[in-house]
Amino acid sequence: MKSFQLLTKDIKSNQFLPIYFLDGEEPFYIDKVTELLELHVLSEEKKGFNQTIVYGKDTTLEDVILLAKQYPMGSENQLIVVKEAQDLAFTEHERDLLENYAKNPQPTTVLVFNYKYKKFDKRQKIGKILSELQYLHTSEKLYDNQVPQWISERVKELAITIDEKSASLLTEFLGNDLSKIDNELKKLKIILGNTGRITPDVIEKHIGISKDYNNFELTKAIGTKDAKKVFAIAQYYEKNPKTNPLVLTTAALFSYFEKLLRYHCVSSQPKGIIAKEIGVNAYFISEYEQAAKYLPIKKVTQAIENLRTLDKKSKGMNATGSVSEGELLREFLYQILYL
Repeated sequence: MKSFQLLTKDIKSNQFLPIYFLDGEEPFYIDKVTELLELHVLSEEKKGFNQTIVYGKDTTLEDVILLAKQYPMGSENQLIVVKEAQDLAFTEHERDLLENYAKNPQPTTVLVFNYKYKKFDKRQKIGKILSELQYLHTSEKLYDNQVPQWISERVKELAITIDEKSASLLTEFLGNDLSKIDNELKKLKIILGNTGRITPDVIEKHIGISKDYNNFELTKAIGTKDAKKVFAIAQYYEKNPKTNPLVLTTAALFSYFEKLLRYHCVSSQPKGIIAKEIGVNAYFISEYEQAAKYLPIKKVTQAIENLRTLDKKSKGMNATGSVSEGELLREFLYQILYL
């Protein structure tokens, strides 16, 4: 099965498949491949009669197959895009129709299914056939630790640059929603122009992420036992709860201590192996190496247990009296630094 990078390359070279069944939890590549097909299959003057866009909730698979079997008008190809294909019924009869069409597709038709936010059932016969014919392409959701590398690669495509810290900051703030990240990168591209560089200062100015008060800096300060900075960040969070909700800070801290625990287990290995095992860029291994000196395994496991307690209290469980989120966070940080 071709990767989305190879699909993109073929499309740009005007080498089209008769069917693109694009499924998966990550919509970014589904949208990107579809946009490329809309750009390359037909010229603007031929789209009026030969490009058809339908939606799964408004049509049937049988109607789609009938459209696909038609011949183009005054063009070598026609393009049919089924958006929100996950809303199609896919009855047994219609699956049989798609199976037969997949085995003998109309050579002048490019048929595209956008089956978003979930995977098509490959256990079904039609799923197996689409996969065997290399028409089924799944867009997997990236893990959080994979996103900084994706950002670095996407930035290269945009002809700008970014440093490792900035890529991590964007991941922390935007999560693993690639479409959302891509929109922010495109905005920065417009602002910076060609050969521009994304830095923490640029992110703070144009996206609104503080370069000094964020979870990346918080975990770094914990790892160096910089109590002054740790509590300064905690105070900033308390004053800005909407942009720094405790639930996200708790998740970031849990991820950090989980990685640190893994580091202790593989610390004798080469840096490349350590980076892969704990799921971070090799650039940041030195920070975990330093943190491990101050935070031994016993301390790390206790921190993870304390985080579970913090999470329960923040949700109203096992709490005594009225305790603010800021107080809960400071209590946890005090335990890490001084107990």
